[in-house]
Amino acid sequence: MNRGTLSADIISYTALSASEKRKLEQEIHDLLEKLTDQYKKENFFGRLVQGDHIECALDAPQKVLRIALLLKAYIKSLEIPEEPGRDKRIRLFKEHGVRLAAAVAPLETFDTRAGIIDGEAIQLSGRTIQKQDTSGKQNIVIKRTLFFRAANPITEEHFEPLFALLDTLLTKCTGKQSQVVYYKLMGLDEGQIAEKLNKYRSTINEHSTAAGWHAIEAAVIYFEKWVQ
Repeated sequence: MNRGTLSADIISYTALSASEKRKLEQEIHDLLEKLTDQYKKENFFGRLVQGDHIECALDAPQKVLRIALLLKAYIKSLEIPEEPGRDKRIRLFKEHGVRLAAAVAPLETFDTRAGIIDGEAIQLSGRTIQKQDTSGKQNIVIKRTLFFRAANPITEEHFEPLFALLDTLLTKCTGKQSQVVYYKLMGLDEGQIAEKLNKYRSTINEHSTAAGWHAIEAAVIYFEKWVQ
């Protein structure tokens, strides 16, 4: 039986101040708790490892794309000041947020109570992120931050271009646009988002349109329909 896994690392984590790291870690913990509640039926499990690495797994492989986009949009929406004199890598954090690989494959062991995730799916997503590691490099060029792997090569070949296109869309999103995408992925409509953010509904609609929400939504629905 296939399950879904996600492996991710925070881009330019070492460029953040100590207080920003602690705040970011708390925000990620809060998000993982929300996802645990939102996807209780899917047996979602997520954890933050060593401050800058995220691992997630769930019984429903169809949901890995939505959760991947939720993580990326949420982290990109967090406010980190890009002030003069700061480490230039902060720009990369604000632009990309997180580097993430999703995988659809079997898991030999998935014990949420013991916190054990082991098997092909987590190995596929984990190895993909390890190959993208840019720590210690002076000149960092980030071409891709969203990847898809699958036990079935045909499935991987079919959906990998979709992930690449979504990556391009989200990279272009501003923090405010990412925030709207996050809430829409969580199931809120524009009226609810406007009320939550204390903004005009027209403003939310502008952010949604600029982010390419209709394309994002269509891609997620397509993935959820065909992945098994």
